[in-house]
Amino acid sequence: MRRLFLPALLLGSAAFAQTPANSPAISVETLKTVTQTLSSDAYEGRAPTTPGEEKTVAYLIERFKAAGLQPGNQGQWTQDVPMVEITAGEVAPLTFTGGKTPVSMAYRTDMVAGTYRVVPSISVANSPVVFVGYGITAPEKGWDDYAGVDVRGKTVVILVNDPDWQTKGSTGPFEGRAMTWYGRWPYKYENAAKHGAAAAIIVHESEPAAYGWPVVQSSWTGPQIGLDEAGDHMDQSQLVGWMQLAKARELFASAGKDFAALSVAAKRKGFKAVPLGVAMSASFRNTIRRQASKNVIGVLPGTSAKEETVLYSAHWDHLGRCDAVAGDDICNGALDNATGTAGLVALAEAHAKAGPAKRSVAFLAVTAEESGLLGSRYYAEHPVYPLARTVGGVNMDGLNVTGRARDFVLTGAGKSELEDLVRPIVAAQGRRISPEPTPERGFYYRSDHFSFARLGVPMLYGDSGEDLVAGGAAAGRAAAEDYVANRYHKPADQYDPKWDWAGAVEDLDVYYALGRTLADNTGLWPNWYPTAEFRGVRDKDRAGAR
Repeated sequence: MRRLFLPALLLGSAAFAQTPANSPAISVETLKTVTQTLSSDAYEGRAPTTPGEEKTVAYLIERFKAAGLQPGNQGQWTQDVPMVEITAGEVAPLTFTGGKTPVSMAYRTDMVAGTYRVVPSISVANSPVVFVGYGITAPEKGWDDYAGVDVRGKTVVILVNDPDWQTKGSTGPFEGRAMTWYGRWPYKYENAAKHGAAAAIIVHESEPAAYGWPVVQSSWTGPQIGLDEAGDHMDQSQLVGWMQLAKARELFASAGKDFAALSVAAKRKGFKAVPLGVAMSASFRNTIRRQASKNVIGVLPGTSAKEETVLYSAHWDHLGRCDAVAGDDICNGALDNATGTAGLVALAEAHAKAGPAKRSVAFLAVTAEESGLLGSRYYAEHPVYPLARTVGGVNMDGLNVTGRARDFVLTGAGKSELEDLVRPIVAAQGRRISPEPTPERGFYYRSDHFSFARLGVPMLYGDSGEDLVAGGAAAGRAAAEDYVANRYHKPADQYDPKWDWAGAVEDLDVYYALGRTLADNTGLWPNWYPTAEFRGVRDKDRAGAR
């Protein structure tokens, strides 16, 4: 594979340093209308496999048609994504016996519990409990929290994030302050299942988790969606869930253990898992429903290299009906991610107005991001456009509606050559690239670009930083923290007619310029940096494509 030689390409052509001269204006009216429509109560929070999905898919097809796109899946606008919905009911408290005093954890307030297994009921009885620290097995780092312990049939209690999440800077066994894939909850459940654990329970702590307990409560109760795959996920643990930090401390105290001391010990290489000498019991029944959800795909076919594709993505789904706040039980998902979906439509309009590029440009609105990136994962594993011929692209998950920012943040910076292409575009706007303000929250692994990245496709995930033109970094940080505390995954995430879309437009101009650069320059095949974990699979795919 020809490695992209960036200095010559970037410095030798103004096309790489600024928005293309024929760039159509991003329609603010489109951003407002699409966001307001998708986040209205009529769409019931856009949960997959509900009437809200039917309305959403129909509306997106209508907007893609009007924008000038063609059906993106062999003459069809959608791709079926087979789903299985599991709703836990009659959830008994988690009970822990054998310690100084019994410990009981109530559903929703103290803990949440569910399963990936497609079975009518779950019952775990007297399962010995083992504290496995951060629950990480990383041979390349010489780290194994499961070394020397057999957890088959047992319940493992796991800390959230990475061992070095409190480290300042980026030095440490797990990249310091920045969360790695090992710190994400899907990895921890996956690894526990590989070791045969009957149950895997993560201790919730707001700072390293990056969200408070209400987010866990709203996201992990009610219908839970997974891909409907052969085997019904019987290779997974019977029970997965979370417990409140205070209840974890109570449990460890009952077992005669010091939770704080063991948490500190778990940060060091060589930590040995600790049996707590207590047993856990739990049970609940499952209501199971199988039904396909849909990804929506539109395309602007290319001219001379139409078999090569540039990809834009955003997830259309949200949580649907959720825990009521002040009588409102619809999680409308206005910012997350009606805005990103609106950006997808606005970019489709802009590219269509500019006319076809040499390469095809695809616009993918995916389902079930909130359930674990399921729609994008399914597309990546069953691509309409082969991944080896997908040049790269941009993922959008929440646009900036607080006003223009002086900076632009590359989430998970230091991974792909797309970053080198986007830097001069940002600079041409008079903005600078800033470090990610909260790398410990692991945003790189929490949105749909990750589904493509892990299979080799470079995808940009970046947006406005916190240094606002009006109010500076203090105002930007306050707005971000206010959103997480009061609206993220809550009914209060609603459309606000007072939103300032100027920052969103600037970011969309960046996304447009990057996509057009990739689509019109057929010699460009950006790769991952040699140190990136996705470089190997990309090299293999591209070699096969040649």
